[in-house]
Amino acid sequence: MNHLNQKTAVILMNLGTPSEPTTASVREYLREFLSDSRVIEIPKLIWQIILNVFVLSTRPRRVAHAYQSIWTPQGSPLLAILKSQAKQLQALLPDILVVPATTYGKPNVKQVLAQLQQGDYDRFIILPLYPQYSATSTAAAFDKVMAYCMSHRNMPALTLIKDYHDYPLYIDALARSVQAYWATHGRADKLLMSFHGIPKPYADKGDPYPEQCRITAQLLADKLGMAKDEWAVSFQSRFGAQEWVKPYTDELLGEWGKLGLSVQVISPAFSADCLETLEELAVENRDNYLKAGGKSYAYIPALNDNADHIQMMASLVKPYLSS
Repeated sequence: MNHLNQKTAVILMNLGTPSEPTTASVREYLREFLSDSRVIEIPKLIWQIILNVFVLSTRPRRVAHAYQSIWTPQGSPLLAILKSQAKQLQALLPDILVVPATTYGKPNVKQVLAQLQQGDYDRFIILPLYPQYSATSTAAAFDKVMAYCMSHRNMPALTLIKDYHDYPLYIDALARSVQAYWATHGRADKLLMSFHGIPKPYADKGDPYPEQCRITAQLLADKLGMAKDEWAVSFQSRFGAQEWVKPYTDELLGEWGKLGLSVQVISPAFSADCLETLEELAVENRDNYLKAGGKSYAYIPALNDNADHIQMMASLVKPYLSS
């Protein structure tokens, strides 16, 4: 192992999670997450009043109940999967340290960076596991990294991987996951590619996220050889009263349900299954779809820690290891 490799670490980042599925823990997590101006662009003073008086007084209890329905013996699914992804990637990159980190909650990326620098690591490759770039997710992660660097005199060398929405191995991994699902369960009338949404004003100001989502979806459909009427793109998880990027997942599913169609749903924006996929997509939307008259509904899991996904991560970071 050469000297450069001894000093280099790959940091896999995801959003984060409450430490426990309790109202108090969820409130603490939401306070940090929703106080980020990258996530909520309402003027800070006004938003803090709304956040503390209304949002944090009601939402944590509902969200905690949802987390309780998906919690595992290993804790939060997102964090358990992130740790497994780091472990599996470490096996493919034995000469480089690979560590997990989160933007919010723990293991917080600032603390991870501090611990690594104390261990004499001075070069970091940051890979946020958001295939499509958004200021609300990827940039928020980079902000945390840069905030750490700004507070330390001996700034580490950084490589920031911005996105991989059209990376061939990512599209291949998605396609193989869908094909494997079809091989076991058959095909539905429709394949819905549901991405986490962002407020429409963010996109209007130049956030490339919606367009990158549509590119990912088109590339995946092409890889699967699907006709235009066999698939669609939608956006989920909207929050608050303002308009978000459309079409909305729940509304599109409502339309398809009335037609009595069978549907399978995949969410290519998520590198790990989490609350938005395991509870919102897999359970809540399924129940609503069937009530609306839909023939059948199934959720195709995220790539998580499957071998194709980890190999893709290795291919993403390898060009930067010797540069």
